[in-house]
Amino acid sequence: MPDPLDVADLRVRVQAVLDTAQARQRDVLAPLGPDVAELSDGIFQLLRGGKRLRAAFLYWGYRAAGGRDSAALVQVATSMEMFQAAALIHDDVMDHSDTRRGMPTAHRRLAARHAREGWEGDGEDFGNAGAILAGDLCLVWTDELFVGSGLPHAELARGRDQFDAMRTQLMGGQFLDVLDSVRDWATLTTDQRIEEALRVVRYKSANYTVVQPLLIGADCAGVDASTRSALAAYGTALGDAFQLRDDLLGVFGDPEQTGKPAGDDLLEGKRTALVAFALDDVAPADLSRFTALFGSPDLDEEQVAWLRDLCKRSGAVDRVEGMIQERVLVAREQLRGAVLDEESAVILHDLIDVATARDS
Repeated sequence: MPDPLDVADLRVRVQAVLDTAQARQRDVLAPLGPDVAELSDGIFQLLRGGKRLRAAFLYWGYRAAGGRDSAALVQVATSMEMFQAAALIHDDVMDHSDTRRGMPTAHRRLAARHAREGWEGDGEDFGNAGAILAGDLCLVWTDELFVGSGLPHAELARGRDQFDAMRTQLMGGQFLDVLDSVRDWATLTTDQRIEEALRVVRYKSANYTVVQPLLIGADCAGVDASTRSALAAYGTALGDAFQLRDDLLGVFGDPEQTGKPAGDDLLEGKRTALVAFALDDVAPADLSRFTALFGSPDLDEEQVAWLRDLCKRSGAVDRVEGMIQERVLVAREQLRGAVLDEESAVILHDLIDVATARDS
């Protein structure tokens, strides 16, 4: 069976759209001189990686609602990849991340150049400023790809509300993440911690990964209300499951696969459902050590191993796996009850496994 992400040669076609966009934006930026090329080339280097999940959900949402394949559709789908690049670049600045997909993050790469050149001022400030601007460029280019795709104006207009909601809600979700990181967790119950963790990741990541691209595509194709409701429920459940898997990978993932340091979420101190479960009825001595270590960027291998072990022996990993499976079942059930294009229904079923049974 072919990889569902490669059906209709989607990944190859998405990359072709990005290559064309890179050439166009180089021309637009050429009058500014060669210095700016580093900014744009770094963006497109980042865009050469990834599964293209967001593009796939938009593409198959459109097809599921009866729309036909076209180059214009692929370009609209590609706009989701550009949007993700904006989110990743900005997120890495806020999280002080060193690597992304096995490469230095945008702000670290620019800071390293500042150091090599012996420039004046603070290199970290320079890197952060450049990365913020790179992320902003991605947001501009997202809109260009969407509006200039060639899909009929009436179709783009139908998808525009969800497209705009996605962009606004992501920024709100990013702020929720920042806010959650500074609020006192000690006064919250385990259920409250999990509820807050899910709210943050739903608007910061899960929605723009699955349900919103899916609905943008379906809306553009003129989906009926019943089918749209089923797709929305499928996408919401799967988006949550995707992010819960991401939370597990952020602690237990192989750096060779994830492109991030081992136990990265532990070093960053991310307050996830996994962490909430790990701290549920934990022994005082374990709680004290966890609190002292969690969020320390210079943890050694033994300390990371201890934090991981607490997550396992507390039953937190099993409980998160249970949450993932519950949502997978909901997603499959929603597809079974929907009237969809036959090929698209098969692909959307297959994408459940791609999104949740993964190692990166």
